[in-house]
Amino acid sequence: MSSRTLPLLFINLGGEMLYILDQRLRAQNIPADKAKKVMNDIITTMFNKKFLEELFKPQELYSKKALRTVFDRLAHASIMRLNQASMDKLYDLMTMAFKYQVLLCLRPKDILLVSFNHMDAIKDFVKETPSILSQVDETYQQLIEMYTPLSNGEFQLIRQTLLIFFQDMHIRVSIFLKDKVQNSNGRFVLPTSGPVPHGTQVPGLIRIFSCTGEEQTRLQFKNGGNYTSAIREGSFEIFGDRVTKLGTNMYSVSRPVETHMSGTSKNSAQHTKVNTVPNPLAKEELNMLARLMGGLEVQKAGSSDSGFRVNLFATDEEEEEALITRPDELSYGVINIQATKDQLVSAELTKIMGEFTDSGHQSPSSSSKGDDLLAMMDDL
Repeated sequence: MSSRTLPLLFINLGGEMLYILDQRLRAQNIPADKAKKVMNDIITTMFNKKFLEELFKPQELYSKKALRTVFDRLAHASIMRLNQASMDKLYDLMTMAFKYQVLLCLRPKDILLVSFNHMDAIKDFVKETPSILSQVDETYQQLIEMYTPLSNGEFQLIRQTLLIFFQDMHIRVSIFLKDKVQNSNGRFVLPTSGPVPHGTQVPGLIRIFSCTGEEQTRLQFKNGGNYTSAIREGSFEIFGDRVTKLGTNMYSVSRPVETHMSGTSKNSAQHTKVNTVPNPLAKEELNMLARLMGGLEVQKAGSSDSGFRVNLFATDEEEEEALITRPDELSYGVINIQATKDQLVSAELTKIMGEFTDSGHQSPSSSSKGDDLLAMMDDL
């Protein structure tokens, strides 16, 4: 498992979240000043220096529940509010969009180009706010310094880690279903045609060489697809043409987007539910989560700001129905964490601890790891 995967996962999911929220804010005719405030507040929180310091530390990926908790906090970093059903749908769309992009990368290193497309879009969202733009540019430099020197093998490990993270997620998305790139069971249809990866040749030729390096024989074979020569490589600089369209905004043309539970997802979730063995990484996940939450310095809306609700469904009735029909096993039950010195911290983290372990027999303060967590929270 690659220890450098978490920043890329966060940046790409965050980019998809901003695309979706921007589309919904426009669809619901939210006033431009409020919509801009929402986007600026979320991006400011995403690129908070203390938060990113924790995010960029080499570490393994943790549970989907922990990551979902972070994005729930991000989505509510401003005056906008989402009901649980809409937050569930938002997270489903984010994860399935990025999963599809990872699957379509012609080579593992292209994941970085996808990330840069998301970063380019984020910069465009805050181009009129220099202070936030500088935060994004600093992160851009970190990404370039950390990832451009990596070998192809290290990028392959990152790709495998991402695919393992997404492997049990088969949420059907209307856009993908209409474009026939996703089957009714939620699995993606990958093309067997198109350009080959940069640095490779169109398959169909086998060359046999002698021990002295001289070519002796050529054999032709059918490659089973309609492949074309590789297109030019995208730019890995802070400014440049990424070439690939993966990671760009697929919601730029307004069309309704729905998500549906597939049978595979339900079965997988039920299988997870019956497994009550405590997760040995639970306390480590909780420590990581608490550190990240400590970095998310979300500013509370002032009294002059009136909050508003965003619905990712066509109507309130659809949102309520989605909440009722969604299997309990697939609802993350996100808890709002306040990483401050108050009594709520211990109680809420204890509750999350119980959800991580799926066992009520273990207290987070029953070991040295739990003591470490409490000591750490005191320092926040």
